[in-house]
Amino acid sequence: MQHTFKKALIAVAVTSSFASLPQVSLAQEADDDMIEQIVVSGFRSSLIKAKDLKKDALGSQDSILAEDIADFPSLNLAESIQRIPGVTITREAGEGRQISLRGLNADFTQVQLNGMEALGTSSSAMDSRGTTNRSRSFDFNIFASELFNQIDVKKSYSAEMDEGGIGGTVKLYTAKPFDYDGMKAVVSAQAGDNSLTEDTSPRLAALVSNTWGDFGALFSLAYSKRDTAEQGYNTYRWRPRDAQGSDISALSAADQDAVNSGELRFSRGSRYSQFNSEQTRVGATVALQYRPSANLSFGLDALYGTLDSDRGEFHLQSRGSSSTALGCTGADYEGARYYCSSLTDIEFNANNEVIYSAWENTALHSESRDQSATTDISQMVFNADWTVTEALSVSGLLGYMKSEYESNSAKVYLESFADMTIDYREDRFYGTNSYVNGFDPTDIDEYRFHEIDLAEDKVDNSFAIAKLDSDYLLSDTSTLKFGVSIKDFEHSNNSEQIGNALRSEWQSGEISDVINPELVYVNNVHEKQSWLSTDVTGVLTTFNVDRNLSYSDQPDEVTEQTTALYITYEKDFLLENSEVRTSFGLRYFDTDIESSGLVNGTEYVTVERQYDDILPTFNLAWYATEKLVLRASAGKNVTRPTLGSLSVSGTVNTDPLFGSSGLNINAGNPGLQPFETLNMEVSAEYYFDEVGYASVTYFQKDIDNFIATTIVPVAYGDTGYPLDLIEGMVDEDGNPQTANTLYTFSQPQNLDDSDFSGWELAFQRDFDFLPAPFNNMGAIVNYTYAEGESLHNVLVDGESTEVYRPFYGLSENTYNATLYYETSHWGMRVSLAHRDDYLTQVETSSSDQDEAGFHGTTYWDFSAFYDVSEKIKLSFEGINLSDEREEQYSDSDDRLYNTTVSGRTFYLGVTYEF
Repeated sequence: MQHTFKKALIAVAVTSSFASLPQVSLAQEADDDMIEQIVVSGFRSSLIKAKDLKKDALGSQDSILAEDIADFPSLNLAESIQRIPGVTITREAGEGRQISLRGLNADFTQVQLNGMEALGTSSSAMDSRGTTNRSRSFDFNIFASELFNQIDVKKSYSAEMDEGGIGGTVKLYTAKPFDYDGMKAVVSAQAGDNSLTEDTSPRLAALVSNTWGDFGALFSLAYSKRDTAEQGYNTYRWRPRDAQGSDISALSAADQDAVNSGELRFSRGSRYSQFNSEQTRVGATVALQYRPSANLSFGLDALYGTLDSDRGEFHLQSRGSSSTALGCTGADYEGARYYCSSLTDIEFNANNEVIYSAWENTALHSESRDQSATTDISQMVFNADWTVTEALSVSGLLGYMKSEYESNSAKVYLESFADMTIDYREDRFYGTNSYVNGFDPTDIDEYRFHEIDLAEDKVDNSFAIAKLDSDYLLSDTSTLKFGVSIKDFEHSNNSEQIGNALRSEWQSGEISDVINPELVYVNNVHEKQSWLSTDVTGVLTTFNVDRNLSYSDQPDEVTEQTTALYITYEKDFLLENSEVRTSFGLRYFDTDIESSGLVNGTEYVTVERQYDDILPTFNLAWYATEKLVLRASAGKNVTRPTLGSLSVSGTVNTDPLFGSSGLNINAGNPGLQPFETLNMEVSAEYYFDEVGYASVTYFQKDIDNFIATTIVPVAYGDTGYPLDLIEGMVDEDGNPQTANTLYTFSQPQNLDDSDFSGWELAFQRDFDFLPAPFNNMGAIVNYTYAEGESLHNVLVDGESTEVYRPFYGLSENTYNATLYYETSHWGMRVSLAHRDDYLTQVETSSSDQDEAGFHGTTYWDFSAFYDVSEKIKLSFEGINLSDEREEQYSDSDDRLYNTTVSGRTFYLGVTYEF
């Protein structure tokens, strides 16, 4: 018996989809006299092809093909990928943004576009979600799924793959003209509706492809415009505070003592929130192919994508001492309002969290934000394949990719003073604010202008790569693969901000803080509360405030130059009734890093580092029977530190008498070594005759050089900063500082090893064994269990303490399930995606919290189609049917950080194939 990729083929015709596949192949016994023709179309066809790709792969792999991407309920590329076993996603404005593989967060997943590494940057409107992405993680919401016809998720590693993805590698492929048989032209249109917005959310996609003998050309375009909305309730975390000047005389003696102890935690911000966005996504691809002979081919792939978001953000929030309802605040000129709040009633729980409070004259602010955020990605890839002889084939790739992100933000704050209550007793993750004693949050007379905050961010990333790969057939059963690659990566980050603009002028009375009615309006979108919001652009124009800041000509920069070589030996062992495929490989890489940035905001410093390594890999696949495949793999891989961690920018306090911390440095660490891991994995896969398989996988990753922020003493000479920064300075004893002078260094460091392991189960099956009409049903189910902890260095009562926390982004239990019913003319699917709680942050020294993360979620989606004719198809999609709440928690005591809902989304569409 020989394994399926060496057998004769059954044609599979795929029709009725914008991203439908060309004719593809299935296995058949090589010695058969006749080839049985089986025509399968629709969703099943993509499952068949994906199953075959998985079975034929030497390592662990899952794939999604065009039919699945185009037709499955998904707003963008991330939501398509989440159906793969072991994949979870984070969301932004109700859409998928980043993916995690087998519990390791997005920083550990390498993404490739058309064969070359890529990095795409977008942002969140929410501070609690990290705002601008400054890591190596890829933001998948930049692209519409219609631009791609195949996604491969490589979970095991081989030496011919680029290093960098400890979690795995996601390979994205756009369509090529020779994917189709001759002329292909398809156009699709959809109109959508979200329960929290009023737009029609148009989505358009088109593809035109043709071949003329040896030459082929393809063009595709995807456009969507969508109003998004998230609304809910959030805090700035919870902080221990005493009275801070508030009048607490109305409280009982016991409650006054509790407040004065400073041990009660008060919620900060305590605000109703609303996040709106008009989001435009445009993508286009061009692919050219030329095959002058059977042994030589050339290809050129061009890709462009843009994500443009015009955002409005609105809050009604407490903003007294540390943004609690405590304290005294207000303007400082004669006749202005200035109050110390009164706390008249209070209730707190066993964790000293104030879950109910009643206030008089507490500071209340209306915050209105106008922000634009744009990401542009462009890529050009040239590739060539040459079969030099029957034994030797060579392929080459030249590519360049650039990602540019830029945002501009302006906030206007209105100040008021209110009698109100803050109540978390009914729903601890959705507070209720009540405004009493005649206070009306929509009354213009209750407010005055308070301040304006401005900010701009610019993040540029680029890759340039040259690769040469060769395959040499040593015998009928053995192959030698070898190659070389050179890659240049450049990252630039520039941020500017101005806070409290016009605040002193408004507070001193130099400029009137009385509000012009033409600059405000009643915001009644939030389901819980209406309040007065601001026309931000109108305010900036009225007060001649220029929101366009000047970027520094000395941004934070990181450049990496990597040269890599590999060699892999593949050997097939053809046994009497089975086949064993193996590969042994070695990859060597050398990386030079240069990190530049401002220190103390004045001196531009550049630090250089270098590291290299050898990565051995082993993969084995035993095709024990026609249906049973057993796999094993082991190998070493790396993931490079995040870009923020490598930044040299920071502050260096060279004066031992300044502040309370003495000589100290707070910065990134260009000297970080990459994460290193030894990956091990075993699996068993059973394949059904037609559509489907069942598999079980155990995986383990031993991670070395884990990175976390630490506070440690370091000799100044070991920091990489220039000695002239300490020239003429003395230490605590009055001695001249030298390279040996110890500094307290707060920065990312490589810490101890961490272990990570888990199980992955998957099942996919047509129910063709059932009687009609139930034989048209099928199911796809997968479940992943993962566990792992990492070491962190935190300050507890002023002492450095080592603690273990779960990996960032690790949900212990995740699962996806899809139930489908499909005939030759119509079909429908319902699916769910679940992930458990996961951690996003560990604090090193914060009185607010020791960690932060998200509660678990379960999202439900639905899709249906009907073929009106061979050329026309109607579709209907429902996304987030349960209007799932995204709950972000603060601290291991599980306090409210942020809660939002994004509404249910529905799309009705039509596809026409010419």
